[in-house]
Amino acid sequence: MFGFVVANQEALEPDRLRRYRAFYCGLCRALGSRYGLAARCALTYDMTFLVMLLSSLYEPEEQNVQMRCVPHPLRAHLSTETSYTAYAAGLNVLLAYYNCEDDWQDERRMSRHAEALLLKRHLPSLRRAYPRQSAAIEQSLKQLQQAERENADVDVSANLFAALMGELFVPDEADHWADTLRRFGAALGRFIYVLDAYLDADVDKKRGAYNPLLAFQKEADFDKRCQDMLTLLIGEAAIAFETLPLVQDADILRNILYSGVWTRFSLLQRKRQKEQART
Repeated sequence: MFGFVVANQEALEPDRLRRYRAFYCGLCRALGSRYGLAARCALTYDMTFLVMLLSSLYEPEEQNVQMRCVPHPLRAHLSTETSYTAYAAGLNVLLAYYNCEDDWQDERRMSRHAEALLLKRHLPSLRRAYPRQSAAIEQSLKQLQQAERENADVDVSANLFAALMGELFVPDEADHWADTLRRFGAALGRFIYVLDAYLDADVDKKRGAYNPLLAFQKEADFDKRCQDMLTLLIGEAAIAFETLPLVQDADILRNILYSGVWTRFSLLQRKRQKEQART
């Protein structure tokens, strides 16, 4: 359920795209220096969004470094970090570990089990550093597994993932913006969960796997119904987002929230339209 909170890069001006990629590179660099190569391989743009959102809201000092790296050894590029880069890196490792464990349990993929073992050694320190967030991840994922066994409806499952995401977006419970950030993260979590279920519906049906949207997949208006649901959910996230006093990088954040998150949905829609045109 990760990899959805990305920018629509084609709609960003070159300087804004470089800015976006600089935060991504900063997060990658922090993961590598703090947690090693396995953590770096688990890097997602979702946590890049979190770094940019929190950095825009609180405006901490930035550390900008021109660097080369293994994926880009020839050309120097900018890496941008703030105090929230370390926070997002820690959460990235926690999420990656449980995601690998979930893949291992579901599909018995040895590569994911091996990756989980490499990340597991960081769990004690991360639990100490982020007790509320790590507890929310563990509790919500355990409840989600139970919901899957019980074939729970989409609202139940989406709300469990929302509880997880809501806590991740709050670095400090005592902060003035904590409630708004939690509402925003929860709404975004519901959107991500439903989008992931929609994209996986056909595969899950073939595998006989749990998917809360399969209950009404046979209905003629399935695609429209899912799109309406997703529009409502991202609208709830937008309401909370627009109450935050964001100035720095607000254009990039809006690009992600109002356009980028729909990228994979749009790709699937175009694929289905082409398939229908051939029949």
